[in-house]
Amino acid sequence: MPILNKDMTLCISLSARPSNNGTRFHNFLYEKLGLNWIYKAFAPTDLGNAIAGVRGLGIRGCAVSMPYKEDVIALVDRMDASASAIDSVNTIVNDSGVLTAYNTDYTAIAQLIERNAISPDSTVLLRGAGGMAKATAAAFRDAGFTKVTVVARNEETGRALADLYGFAWQAEPGDSTADVIVNVTPVGMAGGPDAAALSFPETAVAAAQVVFDVVALPAETPLIKAGRAAGKTVISGAEVATIQALEQFVLYTGITPSAEQVAAAEAFVREQ
Repeated sequence: MPILNKDMTLCISLSARPSNNGTRFHNFLYEKLGLNWIYKAFAPTDLGNAIAGVRGLGIRGCAVSMPYKEDVIALVDRMDASASAIDSVNTIVNDSGVLTAYNTDYTAIAQLIERNAISPDSTVLLRGAGGMAKATAAAFRDAGFTKVTVVARNEETGRALADLYGFAWQAEPGDSTADVIVNVTPVGMAGGPDAAALSFPETAVAAAQVVFDVVALPAETPLIKAGRAAGKTVISGAEVATIQALEQFVLYTGITPSAEQVAAAEAFVREQ
């Protein structure tokens, strides 16, 4: 990585619980491609001031993670169709002070559904109702899934998400089972109060064919560990993070790394 200098381009991420995943992924590729860029993760104390800083300091790109994916909408200038279609943002690109919002989470989820050949006839339990849940629900809907139940304690937001895509809603997983279970909540996230918790009951894991957790830190959440132990097809948040980070990298730099470079960056992230 080049020594810090006045001409260096800065990209950042904003999250309540920052990880090193994006930092390692982007900085690894900057170095491999010889770019005079640097990437830094932040946990903002004031979202409005943070976005004002992106604009005012000329920060080129900004990744947006939980819980800011919806709150940031009011702070940007333009919404790309990828973000406006689901009212959720995970990426901001700064073009000379004009902030345009995108959502690469949707792309990542859609690619993983296709890559794992999940049948649209499958039943799905999707736990969560925030910005990432919107991207996930939209990806399943657009892939032809109709038998989806949104599981969310907050009835207002849960029903709103379910109604948006023609899905069912229930407050808790309870005894429900499905072919595919998807966690889109902070349950199981490192550093959180529920870091050791299982986001779905063991009975749901046992009955599922596919166990999907969008939580990227740790790469092996309690749900992913349980899914592997039960011999299920598992899709981890680390996989989501790699795909969406690559899409962000291209938006920021205009450069598409080779498949070999992306694989090497992914391996570098796993080394931490």
